[in-house]
Amino acid sequence: MEKIEYKRDCKYFRGDIPCAPHKKNGVKCDDCPYYEPRKGTVLIVKLGAMGNVIRTTALLPRIWKKYPERAIWEITLYPDVLPKSLDKILPFNLETITLVRNVEFEAVINLDKDDYACALAKELKAKEKFGFILGDDGKPAPANEFAEGKFLTGLFDDVSQANEKSYLEEIYEIIGEKFEGEEYILEVEDDYEWKINNEGKKIIGLNTGCGGRWTSRLWSEENWTKLARSLKDAGYYPLLLGGEQESEKNERIAKAAGCAYLGHFPVKRFISLVDRCDAVITAVTMAMHVAIGLKKPLVLINNIFNKNEFELYGRGEVVEPDRPCKCYFSPKCENKEYFCMDYLPPEKVFKAVERVLASR
Repeated sequence: MEKIEYKRDCKYFRGDIPCAPHKKNGVKCDDCPYYEPRKGTVLIVKLGAMGNVIRTTALLPRIWKKYPERAIWEITLYPDVLPKSLDKILPFNLETITLVRNVEFEAVINLDKDDYACALAKELKAKEKFGFILGDDGKPAPANEFAEGKFLTGLFDDVSQANEKSYLEEIYEIIGEKFEGEEYILEVEDDYEWKINNEGKKIIGLNTGCGGRWTSRLWSEENWTKLARSLKDAGYYPLLLGGEQESEKNERIAKAAGCAYLGHFPVKRFISLVDRCDAVITAVTMAMHVAIGLKKPLVLINNIFNKNEFELYGRGEVVEPDRPCKCYFSPKCENKEYFCMDYLPPEKVFKAVERVLASR
């Protein structure tokens, strides 16, 4: 049999099936114009949550620069929100673990202080490791001195509350770099059709949920209804957003305020819907990161987190209750005296919407 040349170091080389350029154009390795060499592989581990997976895509521009001509792989629980520009997107499962255990990586970057992620990062073969690994005591630990800062802000509330760095500044430090305003990378599928009868009015997305676990962030249905009415009366087009958990509530708000609610959707279609909005109002949820990734003006309702954590890229504003939150970073409010979210008037949020739109 005639010897046929193949280039294992090419970006497109698969080893199990023909590569995409060959299937599309019939080219072969000996004289291929699509040849892109890869001189090693970097693995990112970011399992969840979905919003944080979106947020950490802001690291990719620097990783590509730091590791030129390297293949970049990522393991996650949410592969649908990662950009196709990654060389390999891997779901977190047994098949993936079997694969990565048999690769020698140039670098492993684990951004999760999760037992399973840390255990995986510890056992993988790599020239260097960043982020977090499992200590010999079975508990997460910094992989090196770069991750010490982010490790400490997750251990002590007072340290976290005093922190003046954004999450992105912190995770850039984890890889030994300085954040310089790099944006999220979020792709939008444009093949969805939407029937939004806004008649030229600016569409304001109202994401009314906060997740079933984090009820300490929940703004009342009554306040969302008042805000939707105010926006409608001011000539905007309020569009309710949310997942299955908020669906019945959104239907009630839509009926009471006379505004639009189109239903709940899988994540890619939800991203497409948010992309139709001119501005978004949301608590700290996945929708917040979708809005930031789509470069939308944003009003962020916050109570239990350090507002310095959020990088809004000059396109948004954080609004907080008029009374201080006493349940910092807690899923449920344990304050018997008052619930701080009852002290965030809709008028305050409405004025913030007008300011972020005026600044565009």
